[in-house]
Amino acid sequence: MAETIKQDKAVKDASKKAKRRVVRGQAHIKCSYNNTIVTLTDLAGGVLGWSTAGSMGFRGAKKATPYAATMVSSKAVENVARTGLKEVDVFIKGVGSGREAAIRALGNSGLKVSSIKDVTPVPHNGCRPRKPRRV
Repeated sequence: MAETIKQDKAVKDASKKAKRRVVRGQAHIKCSYNNTIVTLTDLAGGVLGWSTAGSMGFRGAKKATPYAATMVSSKAVENVARTGLKEVDVFIKGVGSGREAAIRALGNSGLKVSSIKDVTPVPHNGCRPRKPRRV
């Protein structure tokens, strides 16, 4: 009895993943000084797949390099290949060194990059600075 329930659940999960076909989506790239994160979503923002430099085995300062960003973008595209994604709008955030490399890798992986938008948050005077330190 329990065995048939597990089989039914496995069939249900497999059919749920197979239904999702997306041709156009978004690529959200976050390049910080410490890491690079690439998330591929549908137009509503639902995540299809993602990859980070840390999850790919890069450690320390190597996570923020352009080479790591290239590998992360390629891996993210590979993860969503079954959804049929062909075209993406790129939203890039952060100040890291892998920004251009990540976008270039998306194009080289077979996706058509239709637009690129920089969504890096910029403070408009921001928080009050700390008072000067007295020694």
